[in-house]
Amino acid sequence: MSNLPFHLHPVAIVVLAALFFLHRVLVADVVLRRRALYAFIALLAVVVWPVGDLAANVSVSVATVQRLVIMLFCAPFLLRSLPIHLLVRFTRPTIIDAVSRVIVQPVIAVVFVMIVGSLTLAPFSVDGGAHSSVVRGLILLVTMIVGVVLWLPAFGLLPGTRHLSLAGRGGYLFASSILVTTFSFAWIFSKHSLYSALHHQHQLLGVSPLLDQQIAGFIAKLGAFGVMWAMGFRYFFKSDEEGVPNEETPLHWADVERELLRVDRKRARELRRHGRT
Repeated sequence: MSNLPFHLHPVAIVVLAALFFLHRVLVADVVLRRRALYAFIALLAVVVWPVGDLAANVSVSVATVQRLVIMLFCAPFLLRSLPIHLLVRFTRPTIIDAVSRVIVQPVIAVVFVMIVGSLTLAPFSVDGGAHSSVVRGLILLVTMIVGVVLWLPAFGLLPGTRHLSLAGRGGYLFASSILVTTFSFAWIFSKHSLYSALHHQHQLLGVSPLLDQQIAGFIAKLGAFGVMWAMGFRYFFKSDEEGVPNEETPLHWADVERELLRVDRKRARELRRHGRT
C-alpha cells in the first residue's frame, strides 16, 4: 500500500478504546470479555488504515469486506459478550422494549437488514462517505446496528421476545443469507461502475472499477453464505443431537420478569385513563 497515504484515524481509535474499556468495567466474566476483545480487534482492523481508507475512497470490494466483518463477526461477538443482566437493563425502557419485540421477528429483521443494509452501500452513501468522515462514521454505525438486528432472531437473547427453536434459528439463517445479499446482483450484472467517488482501483489493486464492483458482488454472496450457513448447520446439528422439538420455544426467568413488567405498565396506563375519565 505504498501509494496509499497513511492516516492515523485518532477519533476511531479513541472511540473504540473507550467502548472497549467501558465493556470491561461493566462485564467481569472472562469468556465474555474475550469475545468483546475479538470483536474490537476486528472492528479496529477494518476502520483504520489501510482497510478503512481503501473502503472509503478506493474499492467497493474492500468496503464489502469491511461491512461483512462488522455484520458477520463484530456484531454477533459483541452481542454474545453481553450478560443477561445488562440486556435486561438496556431493554427495560418502554420504547426500547416495544421496538425489541418487533425487530426480533424474523421477517421484520430480514426486511430491515435488506433495506438499511443496501442503503449503506448505495451510491449516494458510498459517495457521501468518501467525502466526509462524519458520514462515513455514521454509515459504519448503521452497519453495526444492521448486523445486530440480523443476529437477534438467531440468538434469542432479548428478554420477553420470541425465541426461535434451534431448528428455527438454522432455517432463519439459511433464508436470511439469501435475501440480505440481493443487492449484490446489481454489482455482478451491472455494465458500468456505480460509484463515481471511488478511484485508483487499478493503481492500488490492479483491477478496473467495474471488475472491482463485480468482485464485491461475489464477496458479498460467498461471505454471507459461508458464515451464516455454517451457523445454520451448527444449529440444525445441535437440534438433532439434543432431540429438541422443532416447535419448542425456550423460556427463561428474564422473559417471565419482562412479561410481568409489561402487565404492570398496562395496568398503570389503564388506571391513568380511568383517572382522566
